[in-house]
Amino acid sequence: MSSGFQIKICGLNTPEAVLAARGASHHGFVFYPPSPRSVSPRRAGELARDATARRVAVVVDPDDGLVESILEFLAPDFLQLHGRETPDRAVDLADRYGVGIMKALRVAAPVDVQAARIWDGAADALLFDAPPPADATRPGGNGASFDWTLLAGFDSPCPWFLSGGLDAASVRGALETVSPDGVDVSSGVEDAPGVKNPDRIRAFIATVHDHRA
Repeated sequence: MSSGFQIKICGLNTPEAVLAARGASHHGFVFYPPSPRSVSPRRAGELARDATARRVAVVVDPDDGLVESILEFLAPDFLQLHGRETPDRAVDLADRYGVGIMKALRVAAPVDVQAARIWDGAADALLFDAPPPADATRPGGNGASFDWTLLAGFDSPCPWFLSGGLDAASVRGALETVSPDGVDVSSGVEDAPGVKNPDRIRAFIATVHDHRA
């Protein structure tokens, strides 16, 4: 596997899932109550206590109080902004709290990829995800995919992750279609929303490693 390629397992909420995700470069913890994967800042800190991966706090339009609580208990490497946050808000959070910024962007058409340019200089990483279904209660983690070819040839000054509908069966095809710097998975390693399957986590990581070797 290329030493620079990154794997993010998102929505971790049990010690067993965190242990299974040890082969990943990033561990994501969700702080958004409508999500079945949501945890409290204190619980995330407990889960990540022995983790060696980079810690990613997934938030949706967070207020400063939530950010400060997450920083206190989890000490994340990144805030993953998954709402309607602006580049100015991202820069403010990074400057005030000394944390990296990962911005999640929805892709449905070429214009969505072009719009990512407003994040040049404001984000340390980008994550391209599918738009949520019309009846979704959360902006991500819905298991939906999108046309990966929209990102063919995409070049960014910061690393970018491919997300949306990936699992151990589909990730190889995704990596043959586009060339991201990393991949992100949540629902694709679950038995049900919010119920991580350690075997599926390990299979996903192993598949990516094998493909990138």
